[in-house]
Amino acid sequence: MFGLISNLFSELSHSIKSIAHKHVKWKYAIPALGGIIIIALTYILGTTDYLGLGVTTQSGVGNSLVNAFKPGGVDNFSWFWKIVFTVITLSTGFKGGEVTPLFFIGATLGNVIAMHTGMPVDLFAALGFIAVFAGATNTPLACTLMGIELFGGEHVLYYAVACFIAYYFSGHSGIYTSQRVSVSKADLTDHLNPKNTLKHIRENKNKNKNKENEQAN
Repeated sequence: MFGLISNLFSELSHSIKSIAHKHVKWKYAIPALGGIIIIALTYILGTTDYLGLGVTTQSGVGNSLVNAFKPGGVDNFSWFWKIVFTVITLSTGFKGGEVTPLFFIGATLGNVIAMHTGMPVDLFAALGFIAVFAGATNTPLACTLMGIELFGGEHVLYYAVACFIAYYFSGHSGIYTSQRVSVSKADLTDHLNPKNTLKHIRENKNKNKNKENEQAN
C-alpha cells in the first residue's frame, strides 16, 4: 500500500503538470486555476487541515501529522485528500516542497491501516511515515536509517521491510525525475542504460503508449 501510494503521488504530480502546460496556453492562468481549485476544495470539505505542511492543526485536533500517531486521530481518507491538495498545489506552480506532505500521507495511511487491522497505531504510522517517502524518493536504505533516528532502533527490521517493499512497488517513478536507474525493479538481472533517468523512462513509456494507441486506431 505504501509503495502504491508513492507511485500514485509521483504519477499524479507529473501528469497534472503535463496536462496543465499542454492545455492552458496562458501560463499565468495555471497557478490561478490551481488556487481556485484548492479554495473550492477547502470550502467543500469544510476544513483547513490539508492546507500547509500539516504537522499540527490550529486547534490541536483534526487531521495532522502529530495526530496520525494517536488511535482514531485522523479521518479514513485524510491521506487521500492530502495527496489531492499537495499534487494540485505543486503541479500548478506553487512551491513548498513534497517532503513533509509525504510524511503526512504515509503516517495517516499507516494510522488508518492500523485502525482497521488492529495493529499498533504508532508503529504503523511510523512505518507509513518512512515507507511512503522511501517509495516516492527511491531511497529505501536512507529511509530505514531515518526511521531509526526518529523512532528508535527497536523495530528496525520492520522499518527495512516496509521501506524496501514500498521502494519495489513504487515502480520506476519518483518525485525526483533526474534520478538515474541502472537496474530494473521488475527484474534485478536486467541492467539498464546507466544514463537513463526517471524522466527518460517516463517519456519512453508515454511514447510507447502513444504508438500502441495509434496502431489500435
